[in-house]
Amino acid sequence: MEDEKLHTAADAASSVYDHPEPDGRPNPAQRRYLSRGLKQPGGKLPLFDEEGQHFHPALVRACIAHGWSEPWFGNPLKPDWLICKLTDKGRRALGGSH
Repeated sequence: MEDEKLHTAADAASSVYDHPEPDGRPNPAQRRYLSRGLKQPGGKLPLFDEEGQHFHPALVRACIAHGWSEPWFGNPLKPDWLICKLTDKGRRALGGSH
């Protein structure tokens, strides 16, 4: 049931951030989010940006929908927060953008 909730949250239809570059790579906002997982254990992606602001849920959902990240586990204290990790597809997408 928990996995189903996490994957339902990845519905990109509601995402205002679901606009990758024309070549299929992540857009600049998506790259900023995804690149933070490159140096983290297990590819863990952050909940907050460099300025301490929460990443917009639509951006997180769009990255999941494109397969660049995946839900890692649910947070029982904050069930609306998606804790994600970078996927191999996400690493490849970033590899061509640096």
